[in-house]
Order: sequence, then structure tokens, then C-alpha cells
Amino acid sequence: MKTLKDFSVADKRVLVRCDFNVPLDEKGNILDDFRIQKTLPTIKYLIEHKAKIILMSHLDPKSTGVADKKYNLNNVAQRLGDLLNMTIEKEDDCTGPDAESESNKLETGKILLLENLRFHKEETLQPGSGQAENDLDFAKKLSYLGDIYVNEAFSVCHRSNASVSLVPQFLPSCAGLLLEKEIEVLEKILGKSLPAGRQAEKPMVAIIGGKKVETKSKFIDKISEVADFVLISGLLAKEVVEKNIKFKYPEKIISPAGQLDSLDINEESVKLFQAKIATAKTILWNGPFGKFEDEKYAKGTLAIAEAIIKSNAFSVVGGGETVEFLQKQSMMDKFSHVSTGGGAMLAYLSGEELPGIEVLK
Repeated sequence: MKTLKDFSVADKRVLVRCDFNVPLDEKGNILDDFRIQKTLPTIKYLIEHKAKIILMSHLDPKSTGVADKKYNLNNVAQRLGDLLNMTIEKEDDCTGPDAESESNKLETGKILLLENLRFHKEETLQPGSGQAENDLDFAKKLSYLGDIYVNEAFSVCHRSNASVSLVPQFLPSCAGLLLEKEIEVLEKILGKSLPAGRQAEKPMVAIIGGKKVETKSKFIDKISEVADFVLISGLLAKEVVEKNIKFKYPEKIISPAGQLDSLDINEESVKLFQAKIATAKTILWNGPFGKFEDEKYAKGTLAIAEAIIKSNAFSVVGGGETVEFLQKQSMMDKFSHVSTGGGAMLAYLSGEELPGIEVLK
């Protein structure tokens, strides 16, 4: 798979698929710009190397279908401009004659942000749905805006969206600096074909919170192959019992003590988890361990976060709720790597092929 530094981008129109799907308040103001911030190194690299930069993204906080028209990217353009201390040109659509004209006359080092990809239903149509030609036609129209395609949206790489898995069929393509880093870190966790010194150190502890065991059982099985212990939340443990789910390495799975459907883990569970975390050289964490939105039920999740930090292990964190919790606690910089992907991270670590990554290979 080629990466950004494999290309000469000077005077080229570089079409970058970002993920600016940020949380908003009721008035549309950005509550958290974490995903925008994580894209800055690639954007700055392109500016420094005199590229013409065309950015595209979706913004659809509540669903994965066609976005409500209120979710325009105007506030994203403003925030990005503030972070880069420059003016961001904003297009009213993501395809069409006007977008093509703006991309063609863009000057080197300048940035054009296209409008929300999910204002077009073709973005999220699945190949094989009987309307794949629309997908391809939409992807082709997007490709007219660039000379090189860069995927910088790890968090949507597990989706067969036109801008993620089809545009690379029409342009020379590569992974951006962030996507390259995400893959490198997860490969380290899995230890796939990596030389000594690049593999994750043992012992490894995986910490899996939240619920919906159906979506996480494959991941738990896969990560159990490389982890020494897998700590799971009470809600997951409860579902495992109720649905009679069997794991390949049950001896590695550690559940909370006490009532499994409680809103927080108890002191006994905290001490049990802390003891395992303290032994780790590598830690992977996805999902909270209680109703953390309510401060009185956030003690268990906070204790886990503090134990990970205290361990000094190589720590990888992912998942929207976990990142939200760490942001609220001002702990983001205490972890080795905070992933922009939740579902994508779980899919990758489960051994699934991610369409957005496979197409780059």
C-alpha cells in the first residue's frame, strides 16, 4: 500500500477523504474537534509541499444514511481555518461544474472544502444493491476534482462508501499520515509479520467495555489470540451468559464481580481489573464500564483510565464513547495512541477486510 510520501504532490490537486463527522450541539456548533485536529499533520504536509488541497467529508452525527441538509460543513470550514490560521474556501456541493471549476483554479498551498458527501444518496449506496452504477458514477464525478486521492478517514474504512472504496479506482491513491499511523499501531497490537522490536510487548491486556456482545464477540475471540487477559464489562458478561456465547479462550476472559447489569462496576471489580492492568506492557481499550455520562456512575471507568496511565504500558484507545470520556477528563495526551475509529478499529482487529484499506493495496 502506498503512502502519502510516495507521491510528488507539488502543483497537483490532492483529493483527501477526511472524517470531519464531529459532534454538534443543538445550534450546530462543534463540541469536539478531535477528528479535525488528527487530520492536521497531513494537511500541513500538503501545504508545505505545495499541493492544491481538496478536502471531502461527511457530517451525519445520528445515522449512516442521507444526511439532513442542516448538517453543512460551514462550521467545519471555520474551525479548520482557525486551527490552520488561514482562509478555507468552501464549495456548496461536492460534485458538479462549479466544484470542478473551483478545484481547477485552486492555487498551490490553498484549501478547498467540499460540501457534505452524504447530501448525495449515492455516497452510501452499497455495491450489489442494484444501484452500484450510481455509486460508480458519483465516485467518478468526485475523481474529476483531484489528480491524487488520499484516504485520511480510518473511521469509515469499514464502510463501502463511494468516496472511500470507489474513488481510488479512478485515481492514483494512497494512505494519509493518520491512516498510515492507525494501521501501523493496530498491526503492532496484532503482531502481524512484524520483526522483533516492533511487535507489542507482553503481557497484553485488552479491555472491552460497552454492550452489544453480538458485534464484539468476534473481536473478543480474535484479540484473545494475542492478549493475555481480556477484561469485559458487566453488560457484555451478562449478554454472554444470557445468549450462551462460547469463546475460544474462556480462561482469558475476566468479568466484573457482583451485579452485571449495574450502572457502574463495584470496588471489588475495580481492584480485580487494576491488578491485571498493572501487569501489562501493552493495553488495548475500547468502551466504557458504566453509565459514564452521569458523574456518579463514572468512577469505574475513571479508575480503569487511571490504572492504564499508571501502568506506563503502550496504550491504544478507541471508540467514540471512550474518547468522549477521556476528552471530558482531559486525559487524551496520557495514552500512546487514541484512534479516530471505533467500529473500524474493532473490524480491523477482528481480522475483517476493510474496503477502504483493501482498495489501496
